[in-house]
Amino acid sequence: MSRVGKKLIELPSGVTITNNNNTVTVKGPKGELTRTFSEDMVINVEENVITVTRPTDNKEHRALHGTTRALLANMVEGVSKGFERGLELIGVGYRAQKQGNKLVLNVGYSHPVEITPEQGIEVEVPANTKIVVKGIDKERVGALAANIRDVRPPEPYKGKGIRYEGEYVRRKEGKTAK
Repeated sequence: MSRVGKKLIELPSGVTITNNNNTVTVKGPKGELTRTFSEDMVINVEENVITVTRPTDNKEHRALHGTTRALLANMVEGVSKGFERGLELIGVGYRAQKQGNKLVLNVGYSHPVEITPEQGIEVEVPANTKIVVKGIDKERVGALAANIRDVRPPEPYKGKGIRYEGEYVRRKEGKTAK
């Protein structure tokens, strides 16, 4: 039995869920998310608890069981609390600023890099070397944070670049003179 799949999902107050032929809509104080799941999985909503069950023990159903439950739990958490991902800019002259809705990065290129977040995702710049990506969809928040990091990933020799908050970059020794 899937350890993740058999866990119950408890609905916090203010969150409602509707299941229409495995198209699940979760509404909460932060917004609304809709996702269609596999027809094989059975999603039951009873009072304030959601359960996910699978029809058989074959490999496909076992894999879908835990995935479906995890995606549902992320939807519930997103509309109630939201998700955020922090990034740090490390390097001399590296800075970020917000111009309107756009995020403008100066990270050592000859030009500033502009990133426009999609609808429903919010970018904050609390300091010129810190970026916070916020939203209700965990997948989209993580994808935007990864795209920002890909502009200048951390390099192993000097440690310069854009990294996630708390990310450890393994440092390498440079060339030695003979």
